[in-house]
Amino acid sequence: MTTKVLDLKGLKCPLPVLKARRTMKELAGGDILQVLATDPGAVQDFQAYCEATGDTLLEWGEADGVFTFRIRKSA
Repeated sequence: MTTKVLDLKGLKCPLPVLKARRTMKELAGGDILQVLATDPGAVQDFQAYCEATGDTLLEWGEADGVFTFRIRKSA
C-alpha cells in the first residue's frame, strides 16, 4: 500500500476532482491518495466522487485555507 500526494492548490472546481480522478486510475486497490486543494467546493466534490466511485474518503480537514483529503482506492 502506498500513499501519493497530489498538490492541487489554486485550482478551481471541477479541476481538483478531475485531476484526482485521473491519478486514482494509476493507483492499485488499497492505495491512498492525499489531495491538497484550496477551493471550498472541493469538499462536496470529493464526497460526491467517493460515493459515485466506491472509493473511501478516509478523512478530510482544513487548515489555513488548505483542504486535505485522504482517499483510499477501492479494490
